[in-house]
Amino acid sequence: MLTKDFYFDLPPELVAQHPPQVRGQDRLMLLDRATGQVVHHQMADLPSLIPSNALMVFNNSKVRRSRVYGIKDTTGRPTEFLFLQPVEPPVATGACCFWKTMVKNAKKQKSGHQYQFADGTVATIVENPSDTGTEFRTLAFPFPITEDWFEANGHIPLPPYIRREDTAEDSQRYQNVYATETGSAACPTAGLHFTTEMLETLDKAGIQKAWVTLHVGLGTFLPVRAERLEDHAMHYETYSISPQTAQAVNQAKAEGRPILAVGTTSVRTLESAWNQETQQLESGSKSTNIFIYPGYQFKVVDKLFTNFHTPESTLLMLVSAFAGKERIMAAYQQAVEQRYRFFSYGDAMLIL
Repeated sequence: MLTKDFYFDLPPELVAQHPPQVRGQDRLMLLDRATGQVVHHQMADLPSLIPSNALMVFNNSKVRRSRVYGIKDTTGRPTEFLFLQPVEPPVATGACCFWKTMVKNAKKQKSGHQYQFADGTVATIVENPSDTGTEFRTLAFPFPITEDWFEANGHIPLPPYIRREDTAEDSQRYQNVYATETGSAACPTAGLHFTTEMLETLDKAGIQKAWVTLHVGLGTFLPVRAERLEDHAMHYETYSISPQTAQAVNQAKAEGRPILAVGTTSVRTLESAWNQETQQLESGSKSTNIFIYPGYQFKVVDKLFTNFHTPESTLLMLVSAFAGKERIMAAYQQAVEQRYRFFSYGDAMLIL
C-alpha cells in the first residue's frame, strides 16, 4: 500500500488556526463504518449518540511546554528546539541530564555548539549516533531539567500547520481539561472538544469513563516519508495503563459492551496492551511503536471519537483501518464540501 493513496486535497483556509471561541462548540460528523452513512451533528449531541453501555477511554497526557528557544553561541541568534524525551548519556561528559530534541536547521547545529536559554541555562550538543544525519540532536545539561524549567523557558508546541506563534490562550486551549500526566510534545487533540460540563453530562447519562496515558511524541506526529507504508518505521512512545482501567476494559469486553476510544493515541495504547493469548488488557508501563493501517484487525476498540487528520499521516491511516479507506476518504470529501475545520483546533468525527 502506498503513502500517496492517503492524499486528499484540502483548501488551506479549512485548517483551523485558532480554537473555537468557546471550547466544545464544534461540529461533529457521525460516520457509520458499516454502511458509510454520514450524518452532521454538533458536539453537544455527543451524549445522545453514544451507546449508554459504552466504556469511553481517554488519554490523560498533558502537554509539556516543550518548544524552547536557545541563543546559539556562534551566531547570537535563536535556535528552536522541540524537546522530546530524556535519554541515557550517549557519551562520557560532566553533564548529568540529556534530552533528545528536534531542532530547526539541524545541519547547522553541530556537536560542541552551546545554547543559552531564557533563564540563563546553557546546554551543549553532544554526539549521539542515533542523531546522525537527521533533524535530531541530543542536548546535555549540567543539572536535571524539571517541569518548572519548561514552564520558565518553554512555549506551547503548536503543530507547524498552525502558522502563528503560541499565545497565552494556547496555554489553556491546547490542553485537555482532564489532562493530568505531563509528558507530551503535542496534544492528544481529540480531547480538546470535551468540557467539564460535557464530562458531567456523560456521567449523568451513565456512560463509564476510563483513563490511559500515552505521551505523544514522534510516533504520533512524525510524517510518513516512505513511499510504501510497510517501509515506515514508527518511533516508540511510552504509555501506562492502571489496574483499574485494565479491569474496566476487561469487564466491558467480557460483558460485550463497546469500547469507545477518544483519540488515536488511546487506540494505539489499548491495542498495544492487549494480550492475545490471555484475551486480556494488561496494566503497566511500556513503550509502543505500533503502526495501524488498513488490514489491521482491531482487538479492543469498537468505536472511535477523533479529529480530522492530515493527508498521508499515520493518523489518517489508522482511522482508515478502522472504518475503511474508501469510507474515510468519502467522509473527508464531505467534510471539505461542508467546510468543516480540520486538524488540532478543528471539528470532530465519531465513528460507530
